[in-house]
Amino acid sequence: MAEPVLQVTDLTKTFGKVKSVDEVSFSIKEGEILGLLGANGAGKTTAINMVLGIITPTAGRIEVFGQDLHESRVKLLRQMNFCSTYTQLPGNLRVWQNLKVFGKLYRVPDLSERIDQVLEMLEISHLKNRVSGELSAGESTRLNLCKALLNKPDLLLLDEPTASLDPDIADKVRKVVRRSRDEEGSTILYTSHNMRDVEEVCDRVVFMHKGKILFVGTPKETLQHFQEDSLEEVFIRVARGGQVESAKSGKESEE
Repeated sequence: MAEPVLQVTDLTKTFGKVKSVDEVSFSIKEGEILGLLGANGAGKTTAINMVLGIITPTAGRIEVFGQDLHESRVKLLRQMNFCSTYTQLPGNLRVWQNLKVFGKLYRVPDLSERIDQVLEMLEISHLKNRVSGELSAGESTRLNLCKALLNKPDLLLLDEPTASLDPDIADKVRKVVRRSRDEEGSTILYTSHNMRDVEEVCDRVVFMHKGKILFVGTPKETLQHFQEDSLEEVFIRVARGGQVESAKSGKESEE
């Protein structure tokens, strides 16, 4: 069996007396899109920030491509990338300048050609010479996605990538995410409050609640486990605390 692209084991993060992430374990196989779900405060963003090495875990281990993240962070991050609706690129640079700066940081070959390619993928080629700070929220989100796709990352982390987008653009972004996996070989960790995103994009989901994992499985297995008709109903039920039982182990869910 191939080694997981990402293996998170007993990951814990404590802020004072609060456990934001509580002994969380999951893995992502090569070419898989894994949804990390939960209401605000579930611990999703904290977990992602630990995978990026931005936050140091209180306990636990993170392995990327079979290597310890703490020991090989700089090397591993060159094979990764990240996008969040809630982060902004430098607003005084033009769109192409922002992408050029990040492309050089990631040592992207044929950078000018790749910049044009990702702008076309996200349908914002017409914004190439615009100052980034003048973009709308949706345009900024798509620029962030362009940045995240620049280096054709082996591991791509997406934190609510459709949150500020209208339904039409959100649908196009979901297609781009699948294209990144199918044509460019990215393995993807995907968080979203939009359950349509999850249903259309994710192969498996990890449901978190108050820092703990409740369930790991395919969207269909998740519906069966919670005995609901839609992931949105599952999400609402978990968010309101109506289902807080322990999760099945990742091994059980994969079998």
